Amino acid sequence: MASNRYNTLSPSIIRQLEQIVGEGFVIYDPDKLQQYSHDEIPDPHYAHMPEAVVRPRTAREISEIMKLANRERIPITPRGAGSGLSGGAVPIYGGIVLLCDRMNKIIEIDRENMMITVEPGVITNEINEKLSGTGLFYAGYPMSVETCFIGGNVAENAGGGKAVKYGVTGRYVTGLELVTPTGKIITLGGKVLKDVCGYNLISLLVGSEGTLGIFTKITLKLLPAPKASADLLCLFKTTRQAISIVPKIMTSTGITPTAIEFMDRQAVEASCNYLNETIPHADAQAMLLITIDGADEQAVQRDYEIVGKACMEAGAIEVFVADNPTTSQRVWRIRQNIGEAYNLISHDQSNEDIVVPISAIPEFIAAMESIAQKYDVLIPTYGHAGDGNIHARIVKKPDCPQEKWRETLPKLLEELYRLVAWLGGKISGEHGIGHKRKKYLPMVLDQNAIELMRAIKRAWDPNNILNPGKIFDL
Repeated sequence: MASNRYNTLSPSIIRQLEQIVGEGFVIYDPDKLQQYSHDEIPDPHYAHMPEAVVRPRTAREISEIMKLANRERIPITPRGAGSGLSGGAVPIYGGIVLLCDRMNKIIEIDRENMMITVEPGVITNEINEKLSGTGLFYAGYPMSVETCFIGGNVAENAGGGKAVKYGVTGRYVTGLELVTPTGKIITLGGKVLKDVCGYNLISLLVGSEGTLGIFTKITLKLLPAPKASADLLCLFKTTRQAISIVPKIMTSTGITPTAIEFMDRQAVEASCNYLNETIPHADAQAMLLITIDGADEQAVQRDYEIVGKACMEAGAIEVFVADNPTTSQRVWRIRQNIGEAYNLISHDQSNEDIVVPISAIPEFIAAMESIAQKYDVLIPTYGHAGDGNIHARIVKKPDCPQEKWRETLPKLLEELYRLVAWLGGKISGEHGIGHKRKKYLPMVLDQNAIELMRAIKRAWDPNNILNPGKIFDL
């Protein structure tokens, strides 16, 4: 993809970049750029090569890079760990990939205010490792916690398994330092829990997918760490039985689980085969993985017994309790490795993360089964049933010709997204729009709302330098 709006990198621009960040931190050898041309989307159609990768260390360096990019009309694509699933970190107009991996310091742990300040290149899992023994924890928990960067989590407003009880990333971001698309360094928020001084720009930036600014410092709210937890693996004969109990758990028991993960039979079987794992599920067509945590073991046991009883009354075949780290890790590995299992089955797939009202999940799951039969594809469904965020992984069968797959997938996605819109849902709950889903955005957003977003983008980024071509086109 090319655009006459932008210029290519000249040797002079490369030298100026090296002067800003140092010679060892500008990559422009074509043989070394390929890994930065894609994220975790398996389809190479969404990839595009950058002309250079720049690895800054400070906000000041990023500011100088952005000023240079504006002067020379060079597009900049910010990138964290590259673990996204929307093409958001793919440089679709070439130019510069701005890699945040060197900005990886935990700056401050403030126990008195229950806050932590970090740089964007910190691996999310390292935050709670660093907090171990403090009695505090960071509750934001995307499923790729061991590989993703916190900056990417904020850019996508990432969710995950614990969002039922603890919410998504945005709930915990209280302060940001960032570089704007024109190179200004600004600071927003801080360590306060309430702030109505002007527009809530933090909420605008969280989830903006790297189109409005590059984060350089992030302040996160912490919570008291739970003292105990347990997991329930609940087996059901039908998908409808499993999904129908989800809203009832919270309304009838008065208990808010930490996580309620749904897995259909084919997803479980694929993951078990991949892990060489066995769990008793001969008659089960669906499973719920429910996590309960709390202040002590007695409270957790009381709550999981109430939730387990509710599941049994709703038709569960069996409810297994994992109340120690070893067994909990065993059942969670099955959920966490579904994607890896299907990556072995086929590289031709589309990983969707739609979100619908919780009451609409049974209808959505049933419709997906019909769509899979109609188009003769595999569509395992799994994900965060507690907040309506379901992952539908559309996978080409091994015997399907490539040409037929290429014809089928756009039609299937169109039907899927129209179904989601009709159910009152959205086409992404946590992966983002990027450039993978942008042509479908009008299905779920009013055109006036999209125009307002375009106006904000133009005001912040008049030259359309920062991550152009993502979410919508200008």
